[in-house]
Amino acid sequence: MAAEILSTHTPELFKKAVRRATALLRAGEVVALPTETVYGLAANALDEKAVAKIFQIKGRPAHNPIIVHVAGVEMAKSCVKDFPSLAGKLSHSFWPGPLTLVLPRAEIIPEIVAAGGATVGIRWPSHPFIQAVIRECGFPLAAPSANLSDQISPTNAEHVRAQLAEKIPLIVDGGQSQVGIESTVLDLTVSPPRILRPGMIHAESLAAAGLPIADCRLPIETGSLKSPGLFKRHYAPKAKLVILNWRDELDLQSQIGGWQSAIGNVHIVAHTKIPTGFGAANVSVIPHDAEAFARALYAELHRCDAAGAKLIVVEAPPDLPEWSGVADRLRRAAA
Repeated sequence: MAAEILSTHTPELFKKAVRRATALLRAGEVVALPTETVYGLAANALDEKAVAKIFQIKGRPAHNPIIVHVAGVEMAKSCVKDFPSLAGKLSHSFWPGPLTLVLPRAEIIPEIVAAGGATVGIRWPSHPFIQAVIRECGFPLAAPSANLSDQISPTNAEHVRAQLAEKIPLIVDGGQSQVGIESTVLDLTVSPPRILRPGMIHAESLAAAGLPIADCRLPIETGSLKSPGLFKRHYAPKAKLVILNWRDELDLQSQIGGWQSAIGNVHIVAHTKIPTGFGAANVSVIPHDAEAFARALYAELHRCDAAGAKLIVVEAPPDLPEWSGVADRLRRAAA
């Protein structure tokens, strides 16, 4: 049976969707909910069997941990053994919002959530719908992106429906995600703290809050992963994706000529140098602004896949701090 899809665009529909999602979550089910980053596949984070359903539905590797979503600092503190003053400072500055803090896991968080590790990622999302559901449930939600493992994260309800409609009972339509890529993940169990996964809250923003940050490009240690999004290939479309810089259209044609003849059906995603020789339907233009680009990126990759693209060429983002999250997602998609 296909998933029920509930809208939230009026106060009455919002309340109805909260009640329905809460009832299913309390019953140990898994539902798709909107967040400001991407849509999440949510289950009761304290229910081991419910969380196991997330792994099964997504085809998620057991060693890939899941971020726990809370509604407030007090709930966050209940999920961890220690909530240091630095976590308090960061939560005051960046929560609710797209920042995940990795801290020592409390016993109430099942091992499956942390992929057997001793830490857990905690985030207070800013989207009003998931906040309302967590408050109504009274428990935190384990919620990775609502897509099949390693594929493009969904930024609207239609993206979720296309992949998971036959696998879950409910998809809540909360509109387009306003951040568009997954949260920044910051490990507070090491000194200095280390960005494990870049996002739209970047190192300079954290430094401005008085936080020294270790180089997030250092190799990830072996053993239990502390964060999702650390696999070399992740967030990937079905089509081959390459990241290129080009001087002009002739330069672009020269660079992709071999691929085009071998693969066919090339789609271009550009932000500054806009080619005209590929057909209007095969060229997407995203504003040359990191936040706007992040907001639109996954939707464009979904569109390219739906259009049957065999090769997606993305114009390389600038090497600037505010683009670090976008650059990370593109590197993993192209791996």
